[in-house]
Amino acid sequence: MRYTLFAEINLLDTFFDSLRESYAEFNDWFARKAAEGESAYILPNRRGGLDAFLYLKIENDVVTDVEPNLPEGIKVKVGTLKVNAHGTRLGERLVKKIFDFAVVNNADSVYVTVFDEHEALIELLCRYGFEKYGIKVTANGAEHVLVKNMRLIRDNILKDYPLIDVRGRNKFALSIYPAFHTRLFPDSILNNEHYDIITDISPTNSIHKTYICYMGDVINLHANDIVLIYRTTDGKGSARFRSVITSICVVQEVLTRRSFENEDHYVEYCRRNSIFAEADLRQWYRRSGNLFVIKMTYNAAFRRRVTNGTLIDTVGLNPNYWGFFRVTDEQFNQIINLGGVYENLIVDKA
Repeated sequence: MRYTLFAEINLLDTFFDSLRESYAEFNDWFARKAAEGESAYILPNRRGGLDAFLYLKIENDVVTDVEPNLPEGIKVKVGTLKVNAHGTRLGERLVKKIFDFAVVNNADSVYVTVFDEHEALIELLCRYGFEKYGIKVTANGAEHVLVKNMRLIRDNILKDYPLIDVRGRNKFALSIYPAFHTRLFPDSILNNEHYDIITDISPTNSIHKTYICYMGDVINLHANDIVLIYRTTDGKGSARFRSVITSICVVQEVLTRRSFENEDHYVEYCRRNSIFAEADLRQWYRRSGNLFVIKMTYNAAFRRRVTNGTLIDTVGLNPNYWGFFRVTDEQFNQIINLGGVYENLIVDKA
């Protein structure tokens, strides 16, 4: 996904036809944004067109063109959002991008207007905490106004997303090999990795991540626990410098082999949000040992990677096994501060 000037985007692309049909002023609006030097997020496809377009802007004043009016405060307006759905959960990727933008700008809320007929989009947004707030009426018709409160915790992992409620939660670190790390966690790409390895596939786009392992201590992991993603060394140097914590996730559920009716049920569940091939999934199901399937939400990428050496020297971590280990509240706070995690993502006070 690229952040691109309006002036560099082809307005005549058929991708925009549905927007022209819904909004008579769309071409004029687009040309005005181009003249003003504005930019939008786009996802080009291999045919030379677009599969996604997202325009976001910050507003601070009372919004008077919706009923009821939106109060004063820092708001992200989703000016335009369109996705060519093709079974890769790209919509989730854009929802995450909206929230990332809101977090970076310390927004109190996010709002979007959407016509009734876009039922799938409304359902997607409401799944992650947007609520129907009011109506906007223009010459194009009446649209729902959906609002997401970026300060509110509802004790629901999905509706609270991307906020991370750390109060009373257990915290762990979970190791992931480099071969899998960036495809699962695209916003946590390392500086020495090439962006082209991030492909438009469901596990990359999805807010939800599924990971499979045989580490026995994972039996201690439960829903609502906080997981720090620890990318292991790629073998090109010492783990002290090349093993790093990159991301924060929140556990939705932890399943075992017994949680599934059969192998096919397990494969169907896992491949929705995992980057593993079906053949590998089946091989691991048949392998002896304590199989664990971890489903979690991808809430935040670190702005600064925290190396193994820093974890040892500064944080005081030195577990017997770096594959999966518990961290104390104090160690967790040190790690997220070292990682530059935005404070407004972390809920640690009642």
